[in-house]
Amino acid sequence: MDNYIKYLIDIIVLIIIYSVLFFKKWKSKGKDILFVNTLLYIYIALVFYVTLMPVIVSLPFVFDHAYIPMNMRAFDDYFSGRAYAGQQILLNIILMIPFGFLIPILKKQNIFSCALQTFLFSLSIEMFQPLINGFRSSDVTDLITNTVGGIIGYLLYLIFKPLINTILTSLKTN
Repeated sequence: MDNYIKYLIDIIVLIIIYSVLFFKKWKSKGKDILFVNTLLYIYIALVFYVTLMPVIVSLPFVFDHAYIPMNMRAFDDYFSGRAYAGQQILLNIILMIPFGFLIPILKKQNIFSCALQTFLFSLSIEMFQPLINGFRSSDVTDLITNTVGGIIGYLLYLIFKPLINTILTSLKTN
């Protein structure tokens, strides 16, 4: 099956889930809630696209390959001098900044709860990657750098909180 079709199946399923399960519920709570929840949903779908997809066509083959345990040596690639290790660290940090930014908009929380939620989101991805695809591995470095990205996102949220409140207030009144 063509790779584009594999991804397209997952994207169609995500669109159906959004349309059937979430859109009406979020819309009934107001434009501001719909806007932020939709942004978070799109962001999570893009994270899944980068980290896990294709999922649905891979499900029948989940147990056809060995599960490779998580690499527990933090920053092993970087200290071993592997190519693109620094770039990978930076990309993992950037990947989770939107998560740390959007989560406190939806629910008031402190930096520790945001870091914990980012860590758990990252952990779930890291645990599923080797299941979905035998060529993917999980790494404690990704957990660390993703969590740092979530914390940076939270700090950016704190900086832009007045602007965010203004935007959300204008959505409520329209």
